[in-house]
Amino acid sequence: MTGLPGTAELETHRVVNQPAPAGDVDPWQDDPMLHRALRGQGAALEDLARYGAGLGAAGMRDAARDAERHPPELRLFDSGGRRLDEVHFHPAYHRFMRLSVGAGYHSIAWEGGPAAHARHAAMVYLASQVEPGHCCPLTMTHAAQPVIAASGLPADWRRGMMSRDYDPSIRPAAAKAGITLGMAMTEKQGGSDLRATQTQARRDGAAWRLTGHKWFCSAPMSDGFLTLAQAPDGLTCFLVPRWLEQERNGIQLQRLKDKLGNRANASAEIEYREALAWQLGEAGDGIRTILEMVHHTRLDTAMAPVGLMRAALREAHRWISQRSAFQRRLIDQPLMRAVLADLVLDWAGCLALGLGVAAASEGGHDRALARIGVALAKYLANKLCPLVVAEAMEMLGGMGYVEDTPLPMLYREAPLNGIWEGSGNVICLDALRSLSREPLAAESLAARLDAVIGLEPGYDTALAAHRARWPGLPPEAEARWFVEEAALLLATANLLDSHEPAVATSFVETRLTGRRGRFIGALPVSAAEQALGGAFGE
Repeated sequence: MTGLPGTAELETHRVVNQPAPAGDVDPWQDDPMLHRALRGQGAALEDLARYGAGLGAAGMRDAARDAERHPPELRLFDSGGRRLDEVHFHPAYHRFMRLSVGAGYHSIAWEGGPAAHARHAAMVYLASQVEPGHCCPLTMTHAAQPVIAASGLPADWRRGMMSRDYDPSIRPAAAKAGITLGMAMTEKQGGSDLRATQTQARRDGAAWRLTGHKWFCSAPMSDGFLTLAQAPDGLTCFLVPRWLEQERNGIQLQRLKDKLGNRANASAEIEYREALAWQLGEAGDGIRTILEMVHHTRLDTAMAPVGLMRAALREAHRWISQRSAFQRRLIDQPLMRAVLADLVLDWAGCLALGLGVAAASEGGHDRALARIGVALAKYLANKLCPLVVAEAMEMLGGMGYVEDTPLPMLYREAPLNGIWEGSGNVICLDALRSLSREPLAAESLAARLDAVIGLEPGYDTALAAHRARWPGLPPEAEARWFVEEAALLLATANLLDSHEPAVATSFVETRLTGRRGRFIGALPVSAAEQALGGAFGE
């Protein structure tokens, strides 16, 4: 990286009408809507300011590019033929891990203090804008905290998971300054049907030995994995350490997945060969135990796509603000403004929805709302993210399709969180089950939607129509329709409560009343102009 600008006077032409290099772009400082959503937290937000400044440095964007260009390398054996089963990452990936661990991405929600889960959610949102690959092991470490805390395992595990020291060394957990956890649940024959798990567990004193395979193992260099296996009393949850005191555990990497999405992180197919494991939770209650972790990952999979949308919008806004066509800046052209405003509304609704769920996760009565709200937030954000990123790419034209910009990586990454930890159908059916089996969840959702009645007439009409259409739960075939509408209503309620009246009014007009076309940018002029100011301070 150089401190001097590139040469614009070339032998054949002069470079004009091209955006200047971005320099430092602090994702915290340039997001007024995020500031307003988290207002009132005072000094508790200083950690977000520091984290945003670290992520936004031009050198870290260069590091993100390096991590993307140099994918992880699988090393099965050493030079003498001894088995290693290791994955080696580019130094740029470790830079991001060190920054995010030091900021407390994985631990801040459990350290106490005001708005702890909201600050964690904001960190997911910020990190996903710059390098989303390294979020995977940190999200799983965050989500496993309550499961490990209740497990009775040696204190070294909990201490290591809460540590803000990044330690990628290959040593047992007790010898490390900090550790990360991964997850390995899915098998070839079962997919989302975890009860079809074939991996077997047998007793070995106080521990267990696992034999079987896992088709997807996220972050295979983590220090331990939460996994499921069939024990004598039924499907049970286990923690499988990656490294033992004197040897490597019986975890063999078969191959790294050649996957869509970011290229900085690794996912693997693995086999357990009499791997040592420790039981978590009650025997035969494995799904219930591991779903506690899954619930917390789902908030992250709701916030990460919002970060991807924000990154795509920022790049599109930068581009059209500095490019001209037909004697006018692109951003001053009415149709371009309509497209940008429509994308802003999708992003803003998802941001308000996700942060509202995070706030409800802090505890107390609102946790019932968080249970249902996280499903709604995950579904809405992930259905919108690929559309928003694709349209932002189109706003750049041909350059949006070129790896010199972040748009291709964002586009590859956009579908990920809609698949991870529950695809669309799974999430919608889970939402119906929550409303059916947990009366408090239904009551909390209804109370939250009722709380803003009277603030926006269009919202009141849409809520009444929603309840008239489904006075009870919908039939299974209408689950997506029901969840989509419920998510839009909850997003609107959060916008109305978060000091975003102009955005909320436009959101209601274009998302709840049907006054728009089917595709992005087909919306009333008044709605478009109201939406832009809140996102970029225009």
